[in-house]
This record gives sequence, structure tokens and C-alpha cells, in this order.
Amino acid sequence: MSAVNETIVREYFELHGFLVRQDRKFEARGRQEIDRVDFFIWHPQTLKPEKAPPFILRSADLPAVQRALVVVRGWHTESFGPGLLESSPEIFRFVEPSVFQQAARFFGPDNSPLKILIVPSLPQSEVARDQSIAILRARGVDAVIPFRTMLLDLIASTEVNRNYDKADLLQVIRVFKNYDLFKEPQMDFFRAARRARRPRPA
Repeated sequence: MSAVNETIVREYFELHGFLVRQDRKFEARGRQEIDRVDFFIWHPQTLKPEKAPPFILRSADLPAVQRALVVVRGWHTESFGPGLLESSPEIFRFVEPSVFQQAARFFGPDNSPLKILIVPSLPQSEVARDQSIAILRARGVDAVIPFRTMLLDLIASTEVNRNYDKADLLQVIRVFKNYDLFKEPQMDFFRAARRARRPRPA
């Protein structure tokens, strides 16, 4: 996992009050990076939820998450469609019993953490997206969070008049916002809607 992806995920969960622990800060010889869990997250103030959170997590759904194993797949040029999921079994190595059971020991024997996968995006079409979700669920993934969700939240939460000396990512976002280099998502939405609208016949 690249340092940039790692920083985005860590800052996002810390923003929402989670304690974040990295599995390890070194690469073990003879072990592929993709075989491991990237983060353990735990929210000390979250009560046990009455129902399971939705599969595609938004920031508003995070209060339903107490503890989780988080794996990041920062393949930013890929959409996690059915074809990719079927042809890339390495995506699911972290849910294999040997890997998951070893990682879950961090939370103790009486806890069952969620298995959250951080993905670039899911397919835009409803049919393909539902197929992807079915494959992910069948392989043991409990929830996914798209990178876009995290980045939009971090951008919205970063204030121009604060100095984020201890957080390089937030400091970069702050500088970009100071020079008006981020577009408002709502404005982009309306521009896209106008472009999609066909002209009326004369």
C-alpha cells in the first residue's frame, strides 16, 4: 500500500473519532503486501449498533462501526466490477481464515470485527454494481468505502484558516482550498445535468 493511500485512510478514520493502528510498519521477507490487513480501527465511544451498517459505507454510517479490519486496494485506475473481482482472487486474501483469524486477535477472542475494503470505485450501472456487491459479500467482505467518499469528506472538513502542520495531507488540502483549486461537488453535479439535457426540437 502506498504512503499516500495509507495517509488518506488514516486521516479519514481519525477525523471520525477512530483509533487507528497499522498492522506493521515494515515489509516481511517472503510475504506479499497484499496478504495482510492494513489497519485495525476502533471507536471508543460507539455503542453496539442495533443493526448491521449498509454494505457501501458513507460517513454518516460510521457510528454503526465499532471495530474493523481495514484493507486498502488503491488501484485508482480500476473500477471494482464483476470482471476484475472474478479475475483477481488476491483481492480477497485478507478474508481467508488464516489471515483473518490472526489479524482478529488484536481485538480479543470475544469481538468480531467488520471486514472493510477500501476501493477506488464500484461500477456506475446498477446491474454491474449489484453483481460486484454480491461477489464481495460472497467472499466474506462486510462493507466497502470508496476513496471518493473519504476524499470529499476530508476536503469538506479541512478549514482554510487552520494550520495543519502535523498532517501533511490536510495541509495540502488547505493550501489548495486557499487558492480556490477545488470545485464544489454540487456545482459539478448541476453542470453535468445541464450537459446531459438534450435540446428541445424547434
